[in-house]
Amino acid sequence: MEKKTAAVIFGGQSSEHVVSCMSAANVIDRINKDKYNLVLIGITQEGHWVKADSVDQIRDDSWRESPTSAAILPDAVKKCAVFVKDGKTEEVKLDVVFPVLHGLYGEDGTIQGLLELAKIPYVGCGVLASAVSMDKLYTKIIVDGLGIRQAAYVPVMREQLADMDRTVSRIESRFSYPVFIKPSNAGSSKGVSKAENRAELEAGLKEAARHDRKLLVEEMITGREVECAVFGGGSEEIKASGVGEILAAADFYDFDAKYYNAESKTVTDPELPGDAAEQIPRAAAAIFKAVDGYGLSRVDFFVKADGEVVFNEINTMPGFTAISMYPMLWEARGIGKEQLVDMLLEHGLKRFS
Repeated sequence: MEKKTAAVIFGGQSSEHVVSCMSAANVIDRINKDKYNLVLIGITQEGHWVKADSVDQIRDDSWRESPTSAAILPDAVKKCAVFVKDGKTEEVKLDVVFPVLHGLYGEDGTIQGLLELAKIPYVGCGVLASAVSMDKLYTKIIVDGLGIRQAAYVPVMREQLADMDRTVSRIESRFSYPVFIKPSNAGSSKGVSKAENRAELEAGLKEAARHDRKLLVEEMITGREVECAVFGGGSEEIKASGVGEILAAADFYDFDAKYYNAESKTVTDPELPGDAAEQIPRAAAAIFKAVDGYGLSRVDFFVKADGEVVFNEINTMPGFTAISMYPMLWEARGIGKEQLVDMLLEHGLKRFS
């Protein structure tokens, strides 16, 4: 069997740059090297594309010093990556790309648009699904039409903060404290805060506005945080995993609690009230289908004490770190990480067929 060439793209310009590097190293370790020749392309936080020579360079962070610049041509005939070193150019034809990029400029339809132009098959959701799922406001608008319960919300634009009193009064007329403030586009809980009073709300709005011009203020949902993994789309049946629960060490599951607090834990197949364990996979698959998902997503919910399920958000390129829920949930269903990565690459290869 002739080996295919797979490019793994990692890093990126988002606030989740470090997580992307962690995820990519885990993905690369689990790609079947008998089936794929690997090309590793790193994007620095400044947006410079370089070639990495090994997964070890990702782990020790030396890939940033690579003397070889990289690009993917948007040329649909060539379907290739281009590498330049010491004035010499090399073109490498690509069969499939695994963009292990989280957050802005990676999970939002931008890299997907480049790969669509180039007609290079790739893993994961397409332009539309990536863009609307990355944008929490537009995800909410879509889910509103499904009849699935989600947190009530007030959208706020950054320019409205110029009249802070009016903006805050609009929010206070809708919700009592506490409320959550989120950038509409950020990812991994960056810029998210909880406000118990007006001063904290104003500070939270200003912080969220550092990450995006569209903001969301949401009612507080008191419940357990759970997640569900989805795979499929296109010609493949959409399958949802069981449920995983996050036991956050912090008051809420912010970026540091997620990746740097050893007390935060994840549990697969927790005991849930009512029929929540059956509702959640159905809702996750319905939301994935509604946004035109392809490949993979992780769909996050709250479960209230009475068993009511409340949708939180969908992530179209969920983490693949050692503590990430997406691969854990499939592992709990008997699909190991190597098999999962292979399934995702095979599914990506079918994209334009």
